[in-house]
Amino acid sequence: MKKLAFLLVGLFLTTSLFAQLPKIEYVISMDEPHTHYFDIEVKASHLDAKTKQQGFLDFKMAVWTPGSYLIREYAKNVEALKASSAQKGLKSEKINKNTWRVYFPTTTNELTLNYKVYANELSVRTSFVDASHGYMNPASVLVYVNDWKNNPSTLQIKPYKTWSTISTGLKALGNNRFEAQNLDNLIDSPIEIGNQKILSFNLKGIPHTVAMYGEASFDDTKVTNDIQKVCEAARSVVGEHPCKDYTFLIHNLAAGGGGLEHLNSTTCQVTRTAYQSAKGYQDILSLIAHEYFHLWNVKRIRPKALGPFDYENENYTHLLWFSEGCTSFYQNYILRRANLMTEQEYLTAYLEDVNFIENQTGNQVQSVAESSWDAWIKYYRPNENSRNSTVSYYDKGAVLGGILNLEILRSTQGTKSLDDVMRYLYKEYYQKLGRGFSDEELQKAVEFIAGKKLDTFFQKYIFGTETIPYNEYFASVGMTMVDKNANTNTPYLGAEFRGGGLKITSIQRNSPAYNDGLNYGDEIISIDGAKIEDLAKFMTTKKVGDVLDIKVKRDGLEKSFKVTLTRNPKKDFALEPIVGATPTQLALYKKWLFL
Repeated sequence: MKKLAFLLVGLFLTTSLFAQLPKIEYVISMDEPHTHYFDIEVKASHLDAKTKQQGFLDFKMAVWTPGSYLIREYAKNVEALKASSAQKGLKSEKINKNTWRVYFPTTTNELTLNYKVYANELSVRTSFVDASHGYMNPASVLVYVNDWKNNPSTLQIKPYKTWSTISTGLKALGNNRFEAQNLDNLIDSPIEIGNQKILSFNLKGIPHTVAMYGEASFDDTKVTNDIQKVCEAARSVVGEHPCKDYTFLIHNLAAGGGGLEHLNSTTCQVTRTAYQSAKGYQDILSLIAHEYFHLWNVKRIRPKALGPFDYENENYTHLLWFSEGCTSFYQNYILRRANLMTEQEYLTAYLEDVNFIENQTGNQVQSVAESSWDAWIKYYRPNENSRNSTVSYYDKGAVLGGILNLEILRSTQGTKSLDDVMRYLYKEYYQKLGRGFSDEELQKAVEFIAGKKLDTFFQKYIFGTETIPYNEYFASVGMTMVDKNANTNTPYLGAEFRGGGLKITSIQRNSPAYNDGLNYGDEIISIDGAKIEDLAKFMTTKKVGDVLDIKVKRDGLEKSFKVTLTRNPKKDFALEPIVGATPTQLALYKKWLFL
């Protein structure tokens, strides 16, 4: 009896201490959604002794959203912030760009913060509310207390009077109340509020919800079944699912494209008419596959920098080529293994990425590791020279993912693949060590699975800018990559004009336009003394070596340039079977493409 009494007392004390943890309760309303404002009430209670003694509490707002590597300064949308306690006003002041300090008497046990957030940017990274629905990324709407980031919090959502549905990955408590285990869980759980259509399916005992916002014409059953196939194929890569439930938030828009991954949910924006064409629908499934595979690669299999997060500063890593780029590789590889993409469709899609990076001069300037590191200042802030100086860690990472997959397949005679690297990283770092991995640890993991050293590969193609020797890898599966433009001799200017005009929007490095003095922003007035209506048509009348007398308007003045046309260097790669491929090559080809 004494032992039992002691245990009960200990349990009571533990429960009492937990109940007294500082707590934040959010109340979110949107009484006038057409004005694009969320109204936020934040109740902070059970203030700890340290907070009471200092006599103030700092509320912060994140400056970026994980998964989208750009400082976005969400605090710029906060208005009319007021603090109170027991219906009495409290002094508050902004002490830096994203922190509000609230002062209070040392006897205060709880306080309330009220403010409004202007939300009129409908992207997967931001928040939006209008007369049709509300979409919220908590990082861009809700303040937090940094010292309490490991404490649970609750949300009470009050939808607009004509809205009936709330969709989110947060734990539901009933009556439109939800719980976040900690700050990371809160920020990682977007919320859709409105009258969205709900589709659902069960995957290995795990309920999946698909919340569809926006008008779109599609077959509910087909879409549900195909998304389930995508999820099943994605799960097969690592072999187990890390979630108890999963939520898709899908925005069907006039012009949509893009997604953002979360711990047990994602937001995807698609073009509402895309369901009506085979290619458009396949693109939707490819996007869904990308974001869903992030459940593993990024949310669990991750570089050290990608969690725990610093929400006030940049979080740098060289490994976005792996986290985002290899996920881009897997998005179509998943569709192929789910038989939602044919063998030829997969090869065509992969070669599109190869052609894109090999025709971009920045591929010879910036390594994919450097591209990952500089995402914060370059990828989301492109300019007219970006194609000359940068490479996308998405596109080149997707290409490298495919090459690493082939390297592992050929080195192990088809017994292992990039899937095995994912499984190893998942078990070793996420499950066993509970942390992310370093650049060196990723390389060692790939080498362990491949059974060989890959120092040269990483130095040349990941941390360097040397051209990938594609055919060394494609030969192992009985294929060869050829340039269909190798024997062409079409003339080339090297200037781009968008929007149907004759104003230069970009110039490719080492092109005739670049070398002979044309600039971004120049507007062509005439060529060889004649006004040009259709430049593309005009170029068909010219040949390599012709010298054009180009007159442009620059800064309000007319200038003339002599530009000598050269051969168009653009490559158009395609894959062709090797004549007389061996049985070993053919067998590996079938394993490569799940035939």
